[in-house]
Amino acid sequence: MRQRYFVYILRSVNVPSQHYTGVSGDLATRVDQHNAGLARHTSKYRPWALLVAVLFKDKERAVAFEKYLKSGSGRAFAKRHFL
Repeated sequence: MRQRYFVYILRSVNVPSQHYTGVSGDLATRVDQHNAGLARHTSKYRPWALLVAVLFKDKERAVAFEKYLKSGSGRAFAKRHFL
């Protein structure tokens, strides 16, 4: 089976204005890590809820989409379509 990659957006349960965008090959484990405080950038706003996940068949496209979502126009896109 080929590896799959997810680009995901999390929303803080306690501070709903806080979002985090990431990429992972194991989405469930990665969300658990965020909620356990194992990710430095997200530990402050725990717990997190998964808002959206997009599946990619190759890592390069997933990383490119994550990078786009973290750009100015990508944040506007995410706000318009996902948030």
